[in-house]
Amino acid sequence: MGFNPLSYSATDHTRSSWWLVYGETSSVPRAAWQEGPVAAGIAKPEINSGHRFLVIGDVWLSNRSELMKKFADARHELSDCALIAHIWEELESATPGLLEGMFAFAVWDRERRVLSLVRDPVGARTLYYTVGGPIRWIAPSLATLIPKVSAELDLIALRDYLSCAFVPGDRTMLRNVRELRPAAILELPEERVHTYWNIEERITEADQPLEAYAGRLRSLLEEVLSEYLPANEPVGAYLSGGLDSSLVVALAARLHSKPIHTYSIHFGADCPNELEFSDLVASHCGANHRIIEITPNAMWDQLPETMSLLDDPIGDPLTVPNLILGRTAKESVNVILNGEGGDPCFGGPKNQPMLLTNLYQSAISYENPQEDPSDSVSMYLASFQKCSQDLRRLLLPDVFARTAAEPSIFESDLNSEASYVNRLMFINTRFKGADHILTKVNNLTSALGLEGRSPLFDRRIVDLSLTVPPQYKLSGAEEKAVLKAAVRDLLPEAILKRPKSGMMVPVQLWFRRQWRRRARALLLSRRACIRDYLNREVIREWLDYRGDTWSRYGVKLWLLVSLELWLRSHQPKLS
Repeated sequence: MGFNPLSYSATDHTRSSWWLVYGETSSVPRAAWQEGPVAAGIAKPEINSGHRFLVIGDVWLSNRSELMKKFADARHELSDCALIAHIWEELESATPGLLEGMFAFAVWDRERRVLSLVRDPVGARTLYYTVGGPIRWIAPSLATLIPKVSAELDLIALRDYLSCAFVPGDRTMLRNVRELRPAAILELPEERVHTYWNIEERITEADQPLEAYAGRLRSLLEEVLSEYLPANEPVGAYLSGGLDSSLVVALAARLHSKPIHTYSIHFGADCPNELEFSDLVASHCGANHRIIEITPNAMWDQLPETMSLLDDPIGDPLTVPNLILGRTAKESVNVILNGEGGDPCFGGPKNQPMLLTNLYQSAISYENPQEDPSDSVSMYLASFQKCSQDLRRLLLPDVFARTAAEPSIFESDLNSEASYVNRLMFINTRFKGADHILTKVNNLTSALGLEGRSPLFDRRIVDLSLTVPPQYKLSGAEEKAVLKAAVRDLLPEAILKRPKSGMMVPVQLWFRRQWRRRARALLLSRRACIRDYLNREVIREWLDYRGDTWSRYGVKLWLLVSLELWLRSHQPKLS
């Protein structure tokens, strides 16, 4: 057949640019491979030994060694995509349930004439596809698809971005493009979707002591970290000085034979920082530690590039520091670890306001059963402290009218039968994890030629967290009790006992001192993209530091500036 195998594994250190077309392919230009209704650009698919299944994608398998021993001849070199093709020959759609790591790939079944799109369980890799029309374009990057479709803005996605600072669910900012959900398999042409893994409460031994859960978690953390470390090369890690990033660094230092490079940030002498804690951990673990100061000018100047690298806009002020950190890390390493995942899986402090509100609402309901104050969706959206409560004024009247009736994607999960702590964690993992945290990591590290890895978001860690009773995750003022118990011997006592404050970017201060004039010129100009959707008078209020939102206006303005720059770089237009 003349196939030229190409693997998208961690050794590539670049964001994959492959694409597929399904449907009427006769007019598709520059296809590297074509067969019937399927054509591939840039790269040709891998093929299994029986020549029935062809696989193309962006794949890094952390359990590759185990899979090679079980399903392949270890004497033969196989790329990760070729290994998947080999396993698919035996197990077909049961294959993804055996894969650990980060992946988004497509499988063409020559015999059944079915194209299957597959995404990893937690959403560490992305996969997009167009809807409507005679052909489907498929790619791991949204930017690849923009020239292929009518780039009309999805107003529901816009509404959700303004509420959450990211676009949750399968919607994207483009009306004709959808994102495959984590742990999903989409089969074309029938458009059947099924999931091979679910996030659900699995508490079967609630009477076991904390130490039993901590012991199991420790063993699994060591197993996962050992798989996530690159062979025979140094590794980097983002180190904030909080529990999650600190335990990742401590385990990496214990398990890896090569140097550990750690990176921390601060925002200048006028702003609070956590450098004493990150310095303490770096010294404790013997890491090569670097500290980078993020200035207001660097933040503003690098925001346009940052937004251009994101598939959908992300209004998190840490996006730019993440890009700056990545550039520094690339000088020394090819693989960078992070501590993302500890909060959504094990009950970080971001969940506490929602828990307190839930307790208060439960008390009201008990006192007055006729009154139903439990608007769980509004409570959850308000916890983001973005623009959910401003939408009626912020959106132009016709835009608000076209979005108001659409229910929130969070509704069913917020009203499930699981414990309230676990309901929050399911949503934070399924949406904030996949659509914000992991997408940000993937987009920004891969753009720099880095491989970003999030061991605490590994499917096996998430699975174990689903078996832990809520009181061992978050109870009153005690957060992440099981995680602390699992690594107590690895970290200084000061790290285990300190309250987490979170990495706070001083956007409010910088809008007042340095950015207000530039933000005004950007957001209120006649060529501003957001003027077609948002009320200029509300934006002017925020820029003038007026109204009820004064305590959060910096965060909200950052959200709007990020959106404007993303729109300018991606150019979708409302039809």
